[in-house]
Amino acid sequence: MTVLGVDQLRPVPMHACFKLPGWLTWGGSVVKGDDGLYHMFASRWPYAKTHSAWVTHSEVVHAVSFAPEGPYEFRDVALGRHERGAWDADVAHNPTIFRWQGKYYLYYTGNYGDGTYWDHRNHQRVGVAVADSPNGPWQRRDQPLLEVTPGAWDSLITTNPSCTPTPDGRFLLMYKAAGHKRELPMGGPVLHGVAFSDSPTGPFVKHPDPIFVSTDAWFPGEDPFVWSQDGRFYAILKDQGSNYSPEERALVLFESDNGTDWAAAAEPVVTPRRIAWADGSVVEYHRVERPQVLLENGAPRTLFVAVKPTKEEDDSFNLHIPLA
Repeated sequence: MTVLGVDQLRPVPMHACFKLPGWLTWGGSVVKGDDGLYHMFASRWPYAKTHSAWVTHSEVVHAVSFAPEGPYEFRDVALGRHERGAWDADVAHNPTIFRWQGKYYLYYTGNYGDGTYWDHRNHQRVGVAVADSPNGPWQRRDQPLLEVTPGAWDSLITTNPSCTPTPDGRFLLMYKAAGHKRELPMGGPVLHGVAFSDSPTGPFVKHPDPIFVSTDAWFPGEDPFVWSQDGRFYAILKDQGSNYSPEERALVLFESDNGTDWAAAAEPVVTPRRIAWADGSVVEYHRVERPQVLLENGAPRTLFVAVKPTKEEDDSFNLHIPLA
């Protein structure tokens, strides 16, 4: 049996949804604290600014719950705007929380810009903030955790990090990036890579080649969550089409023995865009993205996803899916 697949998903409780009035929310990542609470870190930006303002107005907020599925109560802003001139002055987005030896590591994408979409998008870099408690205060860094590499496949941007300890005592950082082979401002191809370090705060040394490459697609997938379990690596990512399975735009599972060579699982689909609710309804969402997994006792317990209900509707929020 695969470590995570469709058969393990349970219907979503009606309260297992994180929304904030007046805001668009996106991508919850959860860790359990010593206080017994579950601490969620998610992106939000003003509803009035529309969905594309994730790149110009996003901040990372902190919410808490007594149960992994919620309901979660907003507590504070963990990472807001930073000082002028900083690499992450304007935006903190797409957080992934990670605990190691009593400290909390909040990986995120930061940027700055002139207020226009592409200027902010093309200043995206991977960062990390560190705290002794999930309640903060968070210590941000003067420089990105992972910079671009001139002339390489990731020469334009680095974004959307996820980190896990490795069986050999190091740390693997997985990230999304784009290069300059395609015309700006989009650039591309948009792919993923891995980097390794002896510390969760780096420095990280990049593996030179991208992963999850699909022959026919220049942007095959996005936003993976990576973890290590029973001596192997696993990652869930969103298929941008039908690049990894027949199910269009599903969340799919990849496996690896070494963190650099990845293959789709024998049954890759973790969940399609159709989500079952506890009241018996099944809803097909336009987008199901930003998979994050809460691990307890070394195994997946809860799957967190961000959803956009329809293509036309400017709405988004997070769902918390129990796992068998």
